[in-house]
Amino acid sequence: MDFLEDFVRGFEFFIAIFSGSYIVIYVMLTLLSFYAIKKHVNAKNFIREEVLVNSTYLPGVSVVAPAFNEEANIIFNVKSLLSLNYPNFEVVIINDGSTDRTLEKLINEFELTKIDFYYREHIKTKPVRGHYKSTNPLYSHLLVVDKENGGSKADASNAGINSSRFSLFLCTDVDCILKKDTIIKLAKPFIESEGKVIASGAGIRIANSCEVDEGFLAKVHFPTKMFPRFQELEYIRSFMFGRMAWTQLNGLLLVSGGLGMFDKKTVIEAGGYWHKSLGEDMELITRMRKLMYNKKQKFEIKYIPESLCWTEVPGNAKDLIKQRSRWGRGLIQTLAMHKGMLFNPKYGRTGFMILPYFLLFEFLVPIVELLGLIVLLLGIFFLNVDFVFLLNITLFVYLFYLTVTMIAIFFDELLYKNYANLKEIGSLILISMVEPIFFHPINTYSYLKGYFNFIVNNKQKWGTLKRQGHTVELEKVEA
Repeated sequence: MDFLEDFVRGFEFFIAIFSGSYIVIYVMLTLLSFYAIKKHVNAKNFIREEVLVNSTYLPGVSVVAPAFNEEANIIFNVKSLLSLNYPNFEVVIINDGSTDRTLEKLINEFELTKIDFYYREHIKTKPVRGHYKSTNPLYSHLLVVDKENGGSKADASNAGINSSRFSLFLCTDVDCILKKDTIIKLAKPFIESEGKVIASGAGIRIANSCEVDEGFLAKVHFPTKMFPRFQELEYIRSFMFGRMAWTQLNGLLLVSGGLGMFDKKTVIEAGGYWHKSLGEDMELITRMRKLMYNKKQKFEIKYIPESLCWTEVPGNAKDLIKQRSRWGRGLIQTLAMHKGMLFNPKYGRTGFMILPYFLLFEFLVPIVELLGLIVLLLGIFFLNVDFVFLLNITLFVYLFYLTVTMIAIFFDELLYKNYANLKEIGSLILISMVEPIFFHPINTYSYLKGYFNFIVNNKQKWGTLKRQGHTVELEKVEA
């Protein structure tokens, strides 16, 4: 019993140090985010976007969008991408071996014909069967790539990168809904920065319950279902605070796969998306950072604190657990693959700040929470637990979380006014009060399941779900 008591007391001390460090770091990230947002708002008029759009000297951008069995919405989605407001861009749709009528519908609607195309395989992919261009001048900047199914978005994206003709490419999902000015906003950091920008990203929001008209976002609504509501809150907090803080430190390790602009030459040199990765977006950025350090070349990765993309998210616990489990596997896979960078002086802040943060406060947190629950139960059954102290600590952590979340909601609404009315904002605030009690445990379980599956069966596994099409309530999930 003495050993058990010593173990519990020792773990309590560890938790106190760990939690204190986490809170201090989160406060620092919050302050950095506030500074970065203020800096972004003040600099918006440095070079006005309407001036840039009318310029003839902008870099060309290729919009790369893989598609697999998307016949329900492929026409609307492609038309939406073709309507983006930028003077010099192309849309590259990759039909990744679809087994439905995706390619047939594209050919018929956009008057496509197979062409002779000089395809240079910079990045190895599954065989490409052909390239298609439209005979209609209205769709002159559309290119459709038909290839064998590669089993992952990464393989399809790489084929799109190989086929693209511009120096910058924007990677997205074909069913994502982008704001018309998305390209110019993501390209702006590449234009304005004095240093070399290798990637830029922006905020992603929840499309569930939004009004979508033929591929275009008609009106934004707060999700009506519980799980999308929790994720809306999570996205606001993550994109408004976490990503902005890391961009201020030039420490971004994740540019979302649903919306990211990249320097094509750097991506190709780094080897493109790894088709066996379970978290290909994070793994690519890590490898790009590693490449730039190896070349001893200074670089920047920028983040825009604006919502430019709307996407569907899991609408129920089963799909959410499936998605977050894959995210957990992707996290541990990336950290394991690049462990040689950890605390390596060669890799600067990536090795000494960014990767340690992800190891300690992203990867380890679910494990620490599980151990904490076990120790708490041992303490309750076998030792005298100071429940007043426990209650005070729990209340402090809860109120701290709530404060950070409220600040994120406040800044999001102050700057961008994404919601239709005050009732929707009120619903978001109410959801934030129950998120730690209901949603967080499910999320923690999902990551632990992902870790376990990675260790026991370290194989890539992707799921597919049948599209139901864009309706008022959208339900699709990436497995």
